[in-house]
Amino acid sequence: MLLIGSIGTARAEIEPGDLTLTVTPELNGGAAPYAREMVLLRIHGVYRQQILLEEMIQPTLANFSWTQLGRDRWSRERLPDGQVALALDRVIAVFPHHAGDFTIDPFVHRVTVNDAGARRVVDVRSAPIRLPVAPWTGKGGGPEVKEPWWLPARDVTITDSWSPDPETLKIGESARRIVTIEAAGLVAEGLPPRPVMRTRGILTFAGPVTRETIITPTGPVARATYQWDVRPAIGEIIPLDAIGIPWFDTVSRTMREAEIPARQIGGGLPDQERDAAPTRAAPWVAAAAGLAAFGLGLALVGVSTGRPRLRLDAARRRALARAAEAGDARALRAAYAESAGAEPALARLWREDAEIVRGLAALDAGLYAQGGAAPDRAGLRALARTLARSRKAPAATAARPDPLLPLDGPARPAR
Repeated sequence: MLLIGSIGTARAEIEPGDLTLTVTPELNGGAAPYAREMVLLRIHGVYRQQILLEEMIQPTLANFSWTQLGRDRWSRERLPDGQVALALDRVIAVFPHHAGDFTIDPFVHRVTVNDAGARRVVDVRSAPIRLPVAPWTGKGGGPEVKEPWWLPARDVTITDSWSPDPETLKIGESARRIVTIEAAGLVAEGLPPRPVMRTRGILTFAGPVTRETIITPTGPVARATYQWDVRPAIGEIIPLDAIGIPWFDTVSRTMREAEIPARQIGGGLPDQERDAAPTRAAPWVAAAAGLAAFGLGLALVGVSTGRPRLRLDAARRRALARAAEAGDARALRAAYAESAGAEPALARLWREDAEIVRGLAALDAGLYAQGGAAPDRAGLRALARTLARSRKAPAATAARPDPLLPLDGPARPAR
């Protein structure tokens, strides 16, 4: 409201063109959308008059689901005649339910202006929008069928990480698999449910699914993270097949497929207990080694009773470092997302670190903003190093978390 009232003194009277509101649909590839495909409505208002109060009245948007992307943005805009006016920008994503020829009714911006010293309420209307939604004519799939999941997006990337490597597993040991799907031009609710990972000889325990929508200047980016705990039940090499995820490229208007890669469980490193030759040390050597280890432990731990420190495991630190050394901003962003999903306590500390927040903002701007440039290799290395640092656990999370909590539900406070 301070911004709205700061343009200057009120004009003597309202003239035609002083208050305008336009709604522009942003069509993917310039073509009519299919059902459930996102269309951005960019709402832009320009006001030469001083505004005292305002309210946006939205049409019912029958036959559409919708969500507003971010907050309204007020700014000053210089007009072609040199005057400065107030500008309002709002972005709404709409998703048609089915094919047909639809009309979006006008948006109405109800504003109270100072008209020659008196308050006056004016309804500023946009023009109605004709929005045809095309029927699906491709081979198989499409928005009307349940399988496979209809995934319309500008781009889809998949990252897959295991800790530890599945090839090293033996009977009874577990590894955690984290798969992250990222889709540009989509909100998180449009991403598919957790894929089914099932094969002979393994036990799988599904963990929680996290979803988030990242708002960028060119539209939303949806991200979903799925995780499983995997345990082999037989002492053989177990092939885990790839999982294909078909998606519709809204730019080229063609079907494509992303893939969760195939992996092998077991058959990797040799069993050191069976294959390595046993060695025995002299008793005095063993005693000396024990005393040295005890002394080193005291030196490292001391007598402090302070809070423990949190740090990413070595595999995730290496993934961050590899992406930074390769100059691969997208891989670094994916490694960060996987690490944040696996270590929620660390992720909370990262969100409070101004250096990390700035680094991620620059990274997202380079990856998703139109014409944006990702940080250079030095910037990526600095971000990776900052993420890899150990941090003191907050007082509320000082107790070491139970690794089974993500599968069993939220922790209960101690009595």
